[in-house]
Amino acid sequence: MSPSQQIDKLIRETADWRGDVLAKLRRLLLDADPGIVEEWKWMGTPTYSKHGLICVMNPHKGKVKLTFDKGARFKDAHGLFNAGLEGNQRRAIDFFEGDKVDAPKLKALIKEALAYDASKAKGK
Repeated sequence: MSPSQQIDKLIRETADWRGDVLAKLRRLLLDADPGIVEEWKWMGTPTYSKHGLICVMNPHKGKVKLTFDKGARFKDAHGLFNAGLEGNQRRAIDFFEGDKVDAPKLKALIKEALAYDASKAKGK
């Protein structure tokens, strides 16, 4: 199966509210930039990259986690990060049942991640 097919399957098999959140997050990520590559790594983790790793998303018991690999470097103007705040590299957003995905704010954060990714690619 291709990575996209594996992610389709994960979303289908996560047959509660978490599957809906995974589908929304995926759509926002893929719509943010046509160059984003969807991959399936680490024995079952959807990952999103362009020049380097942008983020990963996973369903967990009771939440969906969207982790930005270099999130500690972002301004996060809208204060979306609510997990992993103590780390010096990654930052995450935990979505719980009933939480709304604020598409415009999340898209701004994704754009910030893409800009950071592009700046690091130019330096190589």
